[in-house]
Amino acid sequence: MATLLVKHIHTLVTMDGERREIENGAVFVRDRTIEQVGTTTALPPTADDVLDLQGRYLVLPGLVNTHHHFFQSLTRAIPAVQNCDLFQWLTELYPIWANLTSDGVYISAQLAAAELMLSGCTTASDHLYLLPNDCQLDDEIRAVQEMGLRFHASRGSMSVGQSQGGLPPDSLVEKEADILKDSQRLIEQYHDPGRHAMLRITLAPCSPFSVSPDLMRESAAMARAYPKVRLHTHLAENKSDVAYSLSTFGMLPGEYAESVGWLGEDVWHAHCVQLSDGAIAKFSKTGTGIAHCPCSNMRLASGMAPIRKMLDQHVPVGLGVDGSASNDMGNLMQEARMAFMMARVRDCNAAAISAREILEVATLGGARVLGRDDIGSLAPGMSADFIAIDMERLAFAGALHDPVAALIFCQCDRVDYSFINGKKVIDQGNLLTVEVPRLIERANQIARNLIEPAV
Repeated sequence: MATLLVKHIHTLVTMDGERREIENGAVFVRDRTIEQVGTTTALPPTADDVLDLQGRYLVLPGLVNTHHHFFQSLTRAIPAVQNCDLFQWLTELYPIWANLTSDGVYISAQLAAAELMLSGCTTASDHLYLLPNDCQLDDEIRAVQEMGLRFHASRGSMSVGQSQGGLPPDSLVEKEADILKDSQRLIEQYHDPGRHAMLRITLAPCSPFSVSPDLMRESAAMARAYPKVRLHTHLAENKSDVAYSLSTFGMLPGEYAESVGWLGEDVWHAHCVQLSDGAIAKFSKTGTGIAHCPCSNMRLASGMAPIRKMLDQHVPVGLGVDGSASNDMGNLMQEARMAFMMARVRDCNAAAISAREILEVATLGGARVLGRDDIGSLAPGMSADFIAIDMERLAFAGALHDPVAALIFCQCDRVDYSFINGKKVIDQGNLLTVEVPRLIERANQIARNLIEPAV
């Protein structure tokens, strides 16, 4: 088995049980897992592949993205939705997304993965809930596998159209029997429950306003019939979402989630901006997770999720960039910075959250939300997923008295090295698994073809 040694790390941020930050650190990897961490002098002096960081780089666990819609990378900054809230935004965009094809799913997935990876992400979950024309989740899986990103692919769905009181047009919803049949196919074809898995499947009915309670219940039953298949949806994203839940189900969103069996350690919900205190307490008791998406919540004026309260009650919280049509970017390091700022603004408290706490949310927090015990920290036996950032950059000048905090306080747009599953995927800031200029060209072409018929 091949070995890798990364040595002379200025500061190695382990996120291990002791939260050690090791000066002149080193990581020794055998095949796809970490075998040793410590000081450079304490680790083996050589390996099959050696990366000497010369005392100028920070190394930390790869960031974990817990909520995204890759296909939306093709519809950023659409003029008609630049000033819309969630429901208006969706209503305007559904006709554009109806033109999506399998090629668009494939290219948008690679575009989104590239942006995430360059910003430090090594594991991502995506929620593909809209499958018009010839689109399949398989297109996205193939695209991401080629990129080398550790991936949780969510088989999303919409089954309640406008004629049944839902938000999406009838032309974009599927029959529930077809959704469940395809969900089972995807699990049995792709899902890997093993440790260090590079691909897992999640079942993810889109939202309370686009699927029936029956589909929620049946999806939960199916997921729980297979090991480590998790459940994901949107919940309590804004006040209109809460109003819909009250008028349609006679329950608050958290109560509705409980009524259909969507609380538990195998469930996480996106946003939860308007989640009630009672629901937060139940999430805490049941281990139900939350994907916090601050940029999207600000962009759509949905509000500010109370993550300090959630963390204090030990609710699992991870970060998500959300779809790149409501952000409108997929930079996970910047999402961490915005989460840090938002928590302080929301509570009018400059001590509401620290830089190191938000880095923990972005790594260990995301791992917990996705049900992973093999990523999020750098320790023996963990997956070899880590990133390195050169401290000798303009944004960090004057901040090297605490370079770890500088990752959040200052601006870090791009990582210099990234290893996923023991394989180098970014080298000196260059993504190795795709030709980025060609990807941009193709994405822009598909975006034009997607948007023009709907204008």
